[in-house]
Amino acid sequence: MIVEAASRLFFGSGFARVSMDDLARELGMSKKTIYRHFPDKRSLLAAVLDRQFAAVERTLVAATEDAEGQPFGVRVQRFLIAAGSELGRIGATQLATGRGDTMLRQYVEQRVDAVVYQRLDELFREGHRQGLLVAPPELLSEITRGALERLLMSELPRDLDWTAADLLRATVDTVLYGAIRPTGQGIDDEQPRAVIPTARDDEQEVGP
Repeated sequence: MIVEAASRLFFGSGFARVSMDDLARELGMSKKTIYRHFPDKRSLLAAVLDRQFAAVERTLVAATEDAEGQPFGVRVQRFLIAAGSELGRIGATQLATGRGDTMLRQYVEQRVDAVVYQRLDELFREGHRQGLLVAPPELLSEITRGALERLLMSELPRDLDWTAADLLRATVDTVLYGAIRPTGQGIDDEQPRAVIPTARDDEQEVGP
């Protein structure tokens, strides 16, 4: 009951703005009762985050299962959209990169890595094993991690009047298929998926 109420307040008003007095009033109990279960505010937040990351993990597992058998790009796209939505919902990126308790930031970073990024790494490794990717999976993971975290903290969705899901789809397309439109293709033409080369052809490289 305490964790559920703390979740509502922390994610509704922001962790820093909620005091233990606020929580006690919300629950209709004394702070002493809360402290009997959680010695401090940080330990309570850790319990809240454990609960939230468990929900994130369930969502990602469901998204992965739903995309089973789909083309590789669709699988990556659905995974990232689910991950971005869930991390944005709980404010994980802000907690991990913001000011405040160092141990708390490290905790959030470790949980994001275990729940989200290790799964993403394996997805790219699988694509590479299947011959679908020629770029190193480690590079794709780093690029995608950076884009995901940046988008979650960016004003770009508002500036472009796009949803976060739209931006994540565009990010996946850019990472996997490239951003340069072939010569002669119109703006409204459907963008073809890139044919991944099997070997480097120096004779056809474009010079500076």
